[in-house]
Amino acid sequence: MKRKNNAPFQVAAHIAALIPLALLIWDFWQGNLGPDIIREATLRTGKAALILLVASLACTPIHMIFKFKPALKLRRPLGLYSFMYASIHFAIFIGVDYFFDLALIKDALLEKRYALAGLAAGIILLALALTSTIGWQRRLKKNWKRLHKLVYVAGLLGALHFIWLVKQGVVEPWIWAFVISLLLLLRYKPIKQFVLAHNR
Repeated sequence: MKRKNNAPFQVAAHIAALIPLALLIWDFWQGNLGPDIIREATLRTGKAALILLVASLACTPIHMIFKFKPALKLRRPLGLYSFMYASIHFAIFIGVDYFFDLALIKDALLEKRYALAGLAAGIILLALALTSTIGWQRRLKKNWKRLHKLVYVAGLLGALHFIWLVKQGVVEPWIWAFVISLLLLLRYKPIKQFVLAHNR
């Protein structure tokens, strides 16, 4: 039986992950980021990080429900793309918005709860990105899986960061929080077993 060539799907996923960055650069070059360029760039990179993190979390359920194995190969790259956007998001925050002023950054983290939630999510993503290689998987063994389950915590913290950042009444961050919670529930053993049993 001839194996399917999933290379176009993989390439399309990588291109899609880079589109937000390309659009950000283009809109900056064209002066289309509005009157508050820093805020717009911060929001765009933060949202891209959250979307790609959710996409990474969705890969296993997609395989579990639809038997689409190529999705599993995208978990790591999508997670790393999420980390990339989160890094740009953080770099804009500390470098452009606060000019690397440690006193101002400290005050922002202590006074603005959304900043603290975002920092916590970023630290988790950093740890996951650094240990995402096969070498670290071998070193950590069973602890590797335990560590990488923190990706759901990072996702929920990212959604919380978004909720606290925007004005009350904005529904979008709550939708992301719900989706992440749903994906987490699908990892709960009884639910996972139920889905697998009814999807044979």
